[in-house]
Amino acid sequence: MTGAGSPRSGSGRTPVGQWRLEDAQAHFGEVVRRVRTEGPQLVTAGGRGDVVVVAAEEFRRLAGGATGAALVAALQASPYKDIEIEPERSRLTIRGAEP
Repeated sequence: MTGAGSPRSGSGRTPVGQWRLEDAQAHFGEVVRRVRTEGPQLVTAGGRGDVVVVAAEEFRRLAGGATGAALVAALQASPYKDIEIEPERSRLTIRGAEP
């Protein structure tokens, strides 16, 4: 297993928090544990850093508030917030069910 400075099979050492894809798949529970204790973990495939596994709270912080708070703040800051808008309504025809 690579990660946390463990030797890579046959080729030196891997930096802390870096996993080869195969090792991350085989030891996913360990990857999750290290995310919680050490922080984000880089998973590489073919020598490229393809994904980073992060804790859910860190993801929410980085994603920037999927709560809608930014939209509410933008609407409240609008100079047009006091304008009343009445949506146009059209009547829909109702037809009977066909057998």
